[in-house]
Amino acid sequence: MAVEQILIDGEWVPAEEEATFQAVNPATGNTLAMNFPISGWADCDRALTAAADAASALRTVAPEQLAAFLDAYASNIESAATMIVEAAHEETGLPVTPRLKDVELPRTTNQLRQAAAAAREESWKRATLDIERNIRSCFAPIGPVIVFGPNNFPFAFNGVSGGDFAAAIAAGNPVIAKAHPLHPNTTRLLAEEARKSLAAVGLPGSTVQMLYGMSNENGLRLVSDARVGAVGFTGSRAAGLHLKRAAEDAGKPIYLEMSSINPVIFLPGSLAEDGEKLAKELVDSCLAGAGQFCTSPNLILLWNGEGAEILLASMAQAFSERPPQPLLSSAGQNQLNAGVEALADAGATLIAGGKNLDGAGYRYANTLLRTTGSKFLSHPHELQREIFGNATMAVTVEDIEELQAILALLEGNLTGTIYSAKSGADDAIYNAIEPLLRQKVGRLLNDKMPTGVAVSPAMNHGGPFPATSHPGFTSVGIPAAMTRFALLQCYDGVREERLPAVLRDEIRNPATWRSIDREWVRG
Repeated sequence: MAVEQILIDGEWVPAEEEATFQAVNPATGNTLAMNFPISGWADCDRALTAAADAASALRTVAPEQLAAFLDAYASNIESAATMIVEAAHEETGLPVTPRLKDVELPRTTNQLRQAAAAAREESWKRATLDIERNIRSCFAPIGPVIVFGPNNFPFAFNGVSGGDFAAAIAAGNPVIAKAHPLHPNTTRLLAEEARKSLAAVGLPGSTVQMLYGMSNENGLRLVSDARVGAVGFTGSRAAGLHLKRAAEDAGKPIYLEMSSINPVIFLPGSLAEDGEKLAKELVDSCLAGAGQFCTSPNLILLWNGEGAEILLASMAQAFSERPPQPLLSSAGQNQLNAGVEALADAGATLIAGGKNLDGAGYRYANTLLRTTGSKFLSHPHELQREIFGNATMAVTVEDIEELQAILALLEGNLTGTIYSAKSGADDAIYNAIEPLLRQKVGRLLNDKMPTGVAVSPAMNHGGPFPATSHPGFTSVGIPAAMTRFALLQCYDGVREERLPAVLRDEIRNPATWRSIDREWVRG
């Protein structure tokens, strides 16, 4: 039986495997032919040693060379797009077009190029100079970064090509990517384009390494190893918290994106003005990618009354009529069903769906539940459970006080949305609830569904726990995402010629913004 090789120190080499696994096409349920290794600790150790050597070498590499790699990698991904997209389609069941080819792959190459631009420009280092006292500081690379990619974005969040990867590399760190087991061949193809790009620009081959899998024990050991600088993770709350404990016990910073129900609030005037349009937008948002977006609306809050009943009836009809898209795995299907049953046990009523579907692949009926504000307040923990997939729950409230009480009990989320009347009829309610929601979410939206996450310097794809492990950071948005993988270095009385280039009196890069004696200047 042929087993695929792992990428270590610039070479594809056989793994010292403990076992093997195969991916499954979730649209058909068929097991795919390729075999991938689950690495033992020896592979992790080899990767860590090579990454530590790369981190040392990268400290003297010019930002332009890092940028050249990121640009070359983006171009190479585009050249191999047909092959990479087909592999992702086979492993995830996501449609080739528009999702993979026209949306996610361009997003991925765009964020790689944005990271390249930030690396060149160097303002992300926040160079700060106190000339009179000769004290200077800036951000610098932290060392090898471990990146765990999620199941739902095979390109844009992949451990070897996604936002965490791009931010870590642009900040000058080597990356050890842990492939997600649902799309290992996609990750293999991306890693090969990264390997070729490193060779083309002359960076150490160990700048990018990739392992397909490892035991839970070795994963915990990996993130807590002394050679690690930092860790990025996107996935379930349970797995993230296990890694968090191990990393933090070893003093390693770890940045987690874990769980979010993304509340969407419809104020009464908004439904009176545009109820039919809003119902369609909500259905599109809830069912996009079979609901397998971290920003998918899992919780809908609206006033009890005719407007709510019309919207929910329209949603139930659309949920029943639209063919469900494949889920990413049988485990995801089982977890979705368990989540729906748990919500029902806690007091939610099933309106549509609520069952696994027969036939090929992994599909679940589009599911809508509802409950009341009073029931939510009786079981707030159970009724704000994340259900990752094509299911959502509506809560009807009686008055503003009940809505405020619910918002006060919400856990942290990536997003929160308020729809209000364009006439201004809802402004008083908006002003009363916005401060409560604002503290619970990383990104506040008005009159806009949350499922789109723009690759913008102003974007915050983060939020209070349990959405993430730290509310002060984002995993999307260059250059802000880069400082997660950096350490702040201060130089006190150090001679000019011994300083990093960005801290010297005469800067080589006229594009860089620096704070000099409390004034931000360029050049």
